[in-house]
Amino acid sequence: MIVIGSDHGGFELKEALKAYLEGKGKKVLDCGTYSTDSVDYPDIAKDVCCKVLSGEGEFAILVCGTGIGISIAANKIKGIRAALLCNTYSARATKEHNDANVICFGGRVTTPEVAIEMLDAYMNAKFQGGRHQTRIDKLTEL
Repeated sequence: MIVIGSDHGGFELKEALKAYLEGKGKKVLDCGTYSTDSVDYPDIAKDVCCKVLSGEGEFAILVCGTGIGISIAANKIKGIRAALLCNTYSARATKEHNDANVICFGGRVTTPEVAIEMLDAYMNAKFQGGRHQTRIDKLTEL
């Protein structure tokens, strides 16, 4: 299962990503928001990340207007490695090198088509382990 959530600024992109994933036969747990009415992104990030940490989802997608605020909020939660994606190389590398368990997008700065390309790059990548695991272990200690 993939957990997904957004604030009002990311609502439309969240809906597009959810539809894309469901169209590919993926199970998606939508944690809101469910409209463009204003909400606070730290609340959404906390809910989504707690579901990932409890094992309810294999990874999560978070979206706010720029992706910045919601990625900062997610990274405040112990055990979360959230990455704001900006291109397919970074999307692939964040899985291969950082084993990110949350990916973030900016709904006001990223088109659905580009976000889908990055999502696919992330989902098709595999964590490489080795020296990268050593670095993740050090991140966990911080």
